[in-house]
Amino acid sequence: MAILHSHPFCPQSRFARLLLGEFGIESELVEEKPWERRVPFLEINPAGNLPVLVDDSGLVVPGAGVIAEFLDDTRGPVLADRRFLPQGVVERVEVRRLLDWFLVKFHEEVSDYLATEKIYKRFMPLELGGGAPDMSAIRAARANVRYHLNYIGYLIATRNWLAGDQLTYADLAAAAHLSVVDYLGDVPWEENETAKLWYARIKSRPSFRTLLADRVPGMAPSEQYENLDF
Repeated sequence: MAILHSHPFCPQSRFARLLLGEFGIESELVEEKPWERRVPFLEINPAGNLPVLVDDSGLVVPGAGVIAEFLDDTRGPVLADRRFLPQGVVERVEVRRLLDWFLVKFHEEVSDYLATEKIYKRFMPLELGGGAPDMSAIRAARANVRYHLNYIGYLIATRNWLAGDQLTYADLAAAAHLSVVDYLGDVPWEENETAKLWYARIKSRPSFRTLLADRVPGMAPSEQYENLDF
């Protein structure tokens, strides 16, 4: 069985979990607290970042984007026209562009700030950066999420899915990152109905169920987090 080293509220890890669910791959989830930098984990991924997939053969596949490419290489062809990374060159470029947008830009401007300040710091020792959240970072992330939500709405206004006519890695990456922000109640869904309806479609997929079951100890999710018709 494949092993996924991840954290329940790491947005990149959530993307990998959605991918495994969509491909129907059973995996053992090994929770990593990246701030602990466990030696056994660093031995398989010296960078110390999440997620890391170890497939049945023992191959170590580190990083959300690399995992996505690996799964497309090894499992994508059997999906034919339902492939999450389309076969056309132009279409693949657009998916990769948006994948970078959410795995890098959205992560750096929104989801990493909020996950770190509102979740990780609750469990990190003071000497490793734990403690009270930085409210300036939270305010910045809350401001930034509006820009990204409007961009999602703009794309969906002219397309069926973010990158075009079919569901792709772009949608799964965006939804994975938004799911963390949504848990915390920091997505202003009322400001963009188009983006909200797109997220509801993703949220209703079977692969999303395990994400919706996750809980931060001592912190309840937002009211709409589990509601598929929010």
